[in-house]
Amino acid sequence: MASSRRRPPADALTADDLAALQAALDAGKRATVYLREATPSLGLEAGASARVVSIDGTTVTVSPAGVDDRLPYEAEELRRSRTAPVAAPTARAPRAPRAARTPRPTPTTPAPAAPTAPVAAPTPTPTQTPASTPAPAKPRRSKSAPVSIGVTVASGPDDTWTVTVSHGARKAGKPAVVTADRVLEAVRALGDPAASEAVEEKVEAARAAARERVEVLSRELEDARRALDRLTEQGN
Repeated sequence: MASSRRRPPADALTADDLAALQAALDAGKRATVYLREATPSLGLEAGASARVVSIDGTTVTVSPAGVDDRLPYEAEELRRSRTAPVAAPTARAPRAPRAARTPRPTPTTPAPAAPTAPVAAPTPTPTQTPASTPAPAKPRRSKSAPVSIGVTVASGPDDTWTVTVSHGARKAGKPAVVTADRVLEAVRALGDPAASEAVEEKVEAARAAARERVEVLSRELEDARRALDRLTEQGN
């Protein structure tokens, strides 16, 4: 029984193309492919270029130009050249030969013409029907690969803490100021002893500096009160 599996398009990536692209990635070189069909939801036209990120079997993960994301495509959805190759003209089927006309009998004047046997009509030659053209493949809806998220917690002067969040390759957003107790609570929830110890040391050092500052200010305040008392007594 003949296989009903649809043959891939002639300009799609072949196994040799996938091997060549993988070799380029292994060598640290840039590998570029092009989309066979447009993806209107992402603003990509047919022939748009895309940088190859990784290859898994026949699935090629690419980063299209102008799209800040990585998308998986099948090999039959990509090609090596920007434009599709020009298909060779197909040979036209030869026309069936016309049936030769049977010459009409010429009647003779003296004697009536003998009855002639009926001439059989020529059997029409069946014409070749063109092979059925496979229906165009529906554009495959690409699934967006999960975007990596980075969270950076940093400590600054005067016991200030900031949190910065970055999405994939986008530029990190503006740092948000958080309190030391919230940072310590979040780090303890991670269950990483090394991280918890580092934050606790930073927070404890900030506490010690704050206590020392309070003591210095308390002494200065007490000295100021005594000076005020003396000036008040002298004024009376």
